[in-house]
Amino acid sequence: MSEQSSTGEKALFLMLGAMIGAATALLLAPRSGAETRKLIATKAREGADVVSTRSRAVSVKAGEYVERGKELLQHQKDQLSAAIEAGKQAYREEKGGV
Repeated sequence: MSEQSSTGEKALFLMLGAMIGAATALLLAPRSGAETRKLIATKAREGADVVSTRSRAVSVKAGEYVERGKELLQHQKDQLSAAIEAGKQAYREEKGGV
């Protein structure tokens, strides 16, 4: 799980670095101000879309992990309850048999 998280973080940082590099290149490029502003706005929208898509994917994955954790916790609680009940039953049988 931590390897996937680390890979996701690296990919996000790579995308952010690429966007910053692209914005810097646009600012230093020999274009008119209007063209540069339009290009920056377009790239910003594209970046926002990427971040939005990525955050939805992360949200869905986190929800899956939470659900899986709940299932595991419920399974452990059920096992513990069954073990306690078996212990009580064994105690009753032993106490009644003596």
